[in-house]
Amino acid sequence: MVQKTETESRKLLGRLRDALAEDSAGQERLDKITHLIATSMGTEVCSIYLFRDEETLELCATEGLNAEAVHQTRMRVGEGLVGRVARTSKVVNTDDAPSAKGFRYMPETGEEIYSSFCGVPVQRLGDNLGVLVVQSKDKRGYSPDEVYALEVVAMVLAEMTELGAFIGEGAAMSALHQQSELFRGTCGQEGASEGHVWLHEPRVVVTNPVADDPDVELPRLHNAVEELRVGVDKMLDGVKRGDKEQLEVLEAYRMFANSKGWMKRMEQDIARGLSAEAAVEKEQSTARARMEQVTDQYLRERLHDLDDLSNRLLRILTGQGSETGADMPTDPILIARNIGPAELLEYGRKLRGIVLEEGSVGSHAAIVARALAIPLVIHADKITTEALNGDHIMVDGDQGVVHLRPDDTVVTAFRDKIAMAAKAQERYASIRDKEAKSRDGAVVHLTMNAGLMADLPSLESSGAEGVGLFRTELQFLIRNQMPKRTELAQLYATVMDAAAGKRVVFRTLDIGSDKVLPYMAPQDEPNPALGWRAVRVALDKPGVMRMQLQALLRAANGRPLTIMFPFIAQYEEYTAAKAEVDKAIERETILGHPLPSEIEVGAMLETPSLAFAPKKFYEEVDFLSIGGNDLKQFFFAADRENERVRRRYDTLNVSFLTFLEGIVNRCIDTGTPLSFCGEDAGRPIEAVCLAAMGLRNLSMRPASIGPVKSLIRRVDLGELRRVIHAARERGEQSVRPDVMEYLRSSS
Repeated sequence: MVQKTETESRKLLGRLRDALAEDSAGQERLDKITHLIATSMGTEVCSIYLFRDEETLELCATEGLNAEAVHQTRMRVGEGLVGRVARTSKVVNTDDAPSAKGFRYMPETGEEIYSSFCGVPVQRLGDNLGVLVVQSKDKRGYSPDEVYALEVVAMVLAEMTELGAFIGEGAAMSALHQQSELFRGTCGQEGASEGHVWLHEPRVVVTNPVADDPDVELPRLHNAVEELRVGVDKMLDGVKRGDKEQLEVLEAYRMFANSKGWMKRMEQDIARGLSAEAAVEKEQSTARARMEQVTDQYLRERLHDLDDLSNRLLRILTGQGSETGADMPTDPILIARNIGPAELLEYGRKLRGIVLEEGSVGSHAAIVARALAIPLVIHADKITTEALNGDHIMVDGDQGVVHLRPDDTVVTAFRDKIAMAAKAQERYASIRDKEAKSRDGAVVHLTMNAGLMADLPSLESSGAEGVGLFRTELQFLIRNQMPKRTELAQLYATVMDAAAGKRVVFRTLDIGSDKVLPYMAPQDEPNPALGWRAVRVALDKPGVMRMQLQALLRAANGRPLTIMFPFIAQYEEYTAAKAEVDKAIERETILGHPLPSEIEVGAMLETPSLAFAPKKFYEEVDFLSIGGNDLKQFFFAADRENERVRRRYDTLNVSFLTFLEGIVNRCIDTGTPLSFCGEDAGRPIEAVCLAAMGLRNLSMRPASIGPVKSLIRRVDLGELRRVIHAARERGEQSVRPDVMEYLRSSS
């Protein structure tokens, strides 16, 4: 058996580099590589399997197995020992392959005479590209040094596969980043758009995975790590008085940056022949692979920290910053793993669409995307490793689908959809200034949701009668520190100016749950959606609420003012919040500031408990707005961030509509103005059903006003109400089928 040393590993990588540098076809290169590895490792067999699709591996080159099996032998992920390596991203090393768990005999390969087996994943940044295998007749377990050497070689293979070194015939050896790809994610914001990819963080490309001299590479690594450490220390100094969460993240960065184990592994990779960049990326790939396997949220976050730190180190080593010199396309679709609200706002309305690998339907990015009316798809797994700047891309926010480099058939169908949507918008524009009056004469008042100054032009163009919900938290979320009272007062005054006399409902700061301010310490809560959030935070820590109320009073400057408190669960929370308004008014009076000509103070009904509050509450509150998103998740006990359960429960469920009808009747009895605010208000089918149940004020995103108004004007709400009641009497679980049939027959 050949004894392995670090020098021999470097020799092998050197030979690999030379083979890759030769002007030869992809298949010829792969054949040379398997021969080199088998010779250097002292094994009879070396084989390379590459993915031909997400679930299928193909034997693409071999030294020692039957040559006829190349491109003929295929296996599913998880099938056989090779498939096991591909599925788990873990090394399989056994001296008795036929007895190993999952072994599958492939008769066409002639591998029955080989006892030992060692397979390592060929992966790049957690993305599996294939499997590298060596086999021997002797019953031998490959040593840790041999396995390590194979992992280093596999990493180089992954890099060169990414760079297109092995392009040949067949799906498994087709060029990467050139095929049509379909990504199925989750709708974060409706709408359809076409454009070209703009990567928020362009991928670092390692073009020199193999190094000539470790003595040159080690100082490069050490210098880069030192620069990284200095940068992390500076960031820490900058947030010493900042929030606990930022400090924890940066402390984790510093821990990794000073990790002797991390450094030692990268130094070993360099000693075995990798360049400094390739050594960093090898460790990053390992972290990504572990991230895929780990379910513990804390560990996943720490691995995410290491991944981010590795990116920073790679950018230092390669000089490839976020500014690559590429020009942003005129029709950019932003691609990112995740993005903060401030960064997203910097791009603004120039974006045609947004696609994220992470995120949630209630995330800051989703809130900003809705405010900007930009189609958003979240949970588009691995799109950042597949997309390249400038790629043609189509985003279907309605279905949560992304077409990357679409073929002509998809392009034609998608453009037809966009054209139909454009025609519909023209039709909606024709009724912009008309009432949302049903066929039986019922008038439904449609207002818009907003949170940014950029939203306000939509007030006129959409035909909205006012702003039914202005989310004041966005101005807190997009900053790194608490805004000043004078800044908020100026902003709120500008909003009221832009509304030109139309009613604006200002919702006070709604933080907590999925909306954590970057400069406030997050709460370690097992279920934050049911935890310390919104008005609960405001009443326990009233300083911010008092500052915001004073800003609102000053912004009104003698004009009418409407204030709404979020997440009121019981009567006494409303009275406590209302008392803060009274204190703010008293203070402004003492200071001699002009008071609003009229003040309305309302509450959001987002918890079932408030529906059963004492009658006195309904008589005292100036108005109520049903927060449909939260109310629905609490009513059905179904987390709206959980894809497994949130789609199971229909808004048109009889139980939910009956519950809403009860709220409507209580408000009618006490004369309490009532509105509905939430995603369902902007969905035409749901909206007409809400109107049929007696809700005559609906607030939604501006783009939804036209479609909702159009359908309301074509429907007899009285007839629709009878359809809903009839379905309920028959014991139907959802009225949707009956409603759809009624709408088809009456159109």
